[in-house]
Amino acid sequence: MKKLQTILAVGATAVLLTACGDDTDETTEENDGAETEENGEDNVEASDSEPAGGPISISHNNYAEGIVKAEFFRQVLEEIGYEPTTSLVEKAFLFSGLENEEIDLGISAWLPHTDQQFLSLDSDNIDTYEEGVMYEGTEMGLVVPEYMEDLNTIEDLNDYVDELDGIITGIDPGASLSDITQNEILDHYNLDDFTLQTSSEQAMIAELNSKYNNEEPIVVTLWSPHWTFGEYDMKYLEDPDLIYGEGDNMYYMTRPGLGDEDPGLIEFMNRVIFTDDQLSEMLVLFAELDDEQAAAEQWIEDNRDLVDEWIEG
Repeated sequence: MKKLQTILAVGATAVLLTACGDDTDETTEENDGAETEENGEDNVEASDSEPAGGPISISHNNYAEGIVKAEFFRQVLEEIGYEPTTSLVEKAFLFSGLENEEIDLGISAWLPHTDQQFLSLDSDNIDTYEEGVMYEGTEMGLVVPEYMEDLNTIEDLNDYVDELDGIITGIDPGASLSDITQNEILDHYNLDDFTLQTSSEQAMIAELNSKYNNEEPIVVTLWSPHWTFGEYDMKYLEDPDLIYGEGDNMYYMTRPGLGDEDPGLIEFMNRVIFTDDQLSEMLVLFAELDDEQAAAEQWIEDNRDLVDEWIEG
């Protein structure tokens, strides 16, 4: 398993947040004779390793995708012998907590673009893995209901200032999506008459729901995967200069050294990858039940064969 070093390079000007993952050249200690060094890269041969079990802390941010996935891992890790706990933390602390070894497992990083700003530019103190992709092909940007038929690009927003009262409805101000919108999008597309109104994911959804049900104009900051795309007919506004980037993959993260201590855990985690349909199903359950524990439990029951494959390898 190749660790992705969190020494990150700043990308092109058109993409605010870009990270480049390089293989580490560190030499790690042997773990039951299961590690080998190849071409200067760390490789953990853990095909026969069993998860170690015991206490493990899992942290996530206050977004639907992170909440329900963390609960999924809590239930499955408990099933295979761990004593997991979950905690909701601010985005920045998800990364600093891993670096400081206050957190064992982080759900999740959007790389190589969105979460680059939260990783220390000269540090390799957070472990991610090339095989640790949990979901491929995220997207984020400005979103409007389909009934706003003539509004198709971010640049078009300048023709809808009055209709929208000059408001872009956003999520929490600490989010990468908010940072890009406030500091890049408004200036780049000359949206001088617009204000990003930040609050929380829940408040944004409440406002979207209210406007949508009355077919009133609204533009929100949103991302995929998200359950609202299954609930409402919506579209992304085209971002011709790719200020929001070209999409990411979701990775789990661990504190430094956890992979060496418990290669069986890493082997299990690397087997877990959600398709769009699978993750959408989990997110819809979470939205319908309004309870992450019940949603994860139901999803595991409905996908028992798949979960067993992930556990058994």
